[in-house]
Amino acid sequence: MHLKGSCHCGAIRFSLESHTPVPFMHCYCSICRKTAGSGGCAINLGGDAATLKVRGRKHLGVYHAVLREPGRRATRSPAERRFCVRCGSPLWLWDPRWPELIHPHASAIDTALPKPPEVVEIGLAWAPSWVDAPGGPGHVQFAHMPEESLEEWHRRHGLWSA
Repeated sequence: MHLKGSCHCGAIRFSLESHTPVPFMHCYCSICRKTAGSGGCAINLGGDAATLKVRGRKHLGVYHAVLREPGRRATRSPAERRFCVRCGSPLWLWDPRWPELIHPHASAIDTALPKPPEVVEIGLAWAPSWVDAPGGPGHVQFAHMPEESLEEWHRRHGLWSA
């Protein structure tokens, strides 16, 4: 599926191809909450990095999150979280460990996206007490990260986009 996206102020516009365009996962970890904030969580899609086209590249900022785990020394993530330096809109994540993938934030996508048949709530162990993550029918909850990948979830639900 061809996806088009932009920041809020319009300084950056981008497009890419995605086999996994259904926004089914909400992440409540501190990095996603604080860098994306959309409803207390981030919603990332998967895309083909080789197809990414960007207009307004000079307005792109990059942030490498600091990973803090109990009992370990803080380290800087190699993942690049891209955002607009003019309006602050989170746009996508790219990680050199998986260079073929781009993970655009669903909130930055302007193309109409399919509604997911279920929503996966992840990182609930890191959610602050004020967060009320949806539960019940149509929601699957995980304290940390599920083992199922974006691709596996899309294929299992018959939503893999060719």
